[in-house]
Amino acid sequence: MGVPRISAFYGIVIWMYRPDHPPAHFHAQYGVTWAQVAIETLEILEGELPPRALRLIREWAQEHRPELLADWDRAQRREELVPIAPLA
Repeated sequence: MGVPRISAFYGIVIWMYRPDHPPAHFHAQYGVTWAQVAIETLEILEGELPPRALRLIREWAQEHRPELLADWDRAQRREELVPIAPLA
């Protein structure tokens, strides 16, 4: 099973592992930087991102929190994840 990419926008790639450790989170990469971001709080759990990329990621995640949580649940069941619309 590969690492499913669930969204991409402005050079940022978002993905989730199936399954992954709690708390519910997603992974974001911008260039050579990356981070794990908690879905509930939108805080960085590990890694770092440039401030502008982090602002865009948080804006996107806030708009799509229910979809992210649904994909998190799918990931824990090792099911196929559903792509999420990029930040417009």
